[in-house]
Amino acid sequence: MAFEILTDKLTAAIQKLRGQKTVSEQDLKETLREVRLALLEADVNFKVVKEFTAKIRERAMGQQVDPNLTPGQYIVKIVHEELIELLGGTQSKLNVAANPPTVIMLVGLQGAGKTTTVGKLANYLRKNGKKPLMVAGDVYRPAAITQLEVIGKQLDMPVFSMGDQVSPVEIARESLKRANALLCDTVLIDTAGRLHVDETLMNELKDMKTAVNPDEILLVVDAMTGQDAVTVADSFNKALGITGLIVTKLDGDARGGAVLSVKAVTNCPVKFVGMGEKLDALQPFYPDRMASRILGMGDVLSLIEKAQEAIDVDSAKKMAESLKKNEFTLDMFLDQMKQVKKLGSLESILSMIPGMGKFAKQLEGVDLDGKEVRRLEAIIYSMTPQERQNPRIINGSRRKRIAAGCGQRVQDVNRLLKQFEESKKLMKTMQGMNKYARKGRFKLPFMQ
Repeated sequence: MAFEILTDKLTAAIQKLRGQKTVSEQDLKETLREVRLALLEADVNFKVVKEFTAKIRERAMGQQVDPNLTPGQYIVKIVHEELIELLGGTQSKLNVAANPPTVIMLVGLQGAGKTTTVGKLANYLRKNGKKPLMVAGDVYRPAAITQLEVIGKQLDMPVFSMGDQVSPVEIARESLKRANALLCDTVLIDTAGRLHVDETLMNELKDMKTAVNPDEILLVVDAMTGQDAVTVADSFNKALGITGLIVTKLDGDARGGAVLSVKAVTNCPVKFVGMGEKLDALQPFYPDRMASRILGMGDVLSLIEKAQEAIDVDSAKKMAESLKKNEFTLDMFLDQMKQVKKLGSLESILSMIPGMGKFAKQLEGVDLDGKEVRRLEAIIYSMTPQERQNPRIINGSRRKRIAAGCGQRVQDVNRLLKQFEESKKLMKTMQGMNKYARKGRFKLPFMQ
């Protein structure tokens, strides 16, 4: 899970201060030391860590505390606000051309995931009312053009290619003509990368920039590379003048130091983060929401938005009514799993709910992929209608019969029943969030 190590250590560091009526200078010194160590272990740039903790100390020492907050709560508030500022302050949206098409160049080193990110960004833009054209501008990496064409077929979206014998500069220039012919309002140009920053790469990218005058130059960096991502970002920014970053593979980096460092080092905002391999796994970057998640405060708005996209409202309403009557059945549980699958793992969902992050580790690795859902389906359909309606009657002998009927182990049946009970509790917790959601414009579909 992204930021898992940092979240654990930062939460532990400031937990000692929560609720304290007085915070001594020694308390603050020890807390800041733990915060500093937590950030360094998360691979955050040393200079960034030093400046971050200095700001917290400056704000915390000798300041008038809000009478509605305890000194401990006030320091937690300062850490939260400074973390938001470190991450960029506010969401940075894509620049849009006054006269279409909007041209976006994606640059970066080889292996950062540029080509896949072109597809993800195209998918995101289409969902938001745009008509993008993907451009195969990487003529050096074997199969790069084919890869983008395959992505285009998967998304049913146009891809412009001139083969690997034409210069990338010419391809970029001609892509604008094709975009106008197809009435595409956005052009996404995939570019070549290298294993390291070199003069040849930069000169070619500069020529492409001159040829198409892009509205955005987005650097794609791999979160897993840590401090190297910051160094790469700094080099590309000095050479090209990048306008923003897309950080990929954040779901696989438990430290997250790259995201915390790049904005401070380059002064370029993170605009999107990649949270998985699928073509819909690209999310806009919200500094305030990410700061809340890092501090274990959850991210309700992101969960609400994901749920609105993925969950069938009518089905969710019926489920909510059944929960009120305490009639949640295994058939409903299976339907729920099929819908929750669209939101990601249960671990990631729990991490977005305030106070529920501590339970996320209990479900670590429970990814509801197609295979997992089919396994659950096989077990549930091996039960009698009465058992599915009232799981409490499933005793030891019934569990053996169910396992034999679907070719699974008794332990698998036991685990399913445990997941059913945990899901029941989770649904009731989410229903309890209704009061919170009603304060804003959003509601989870199962809160209607």
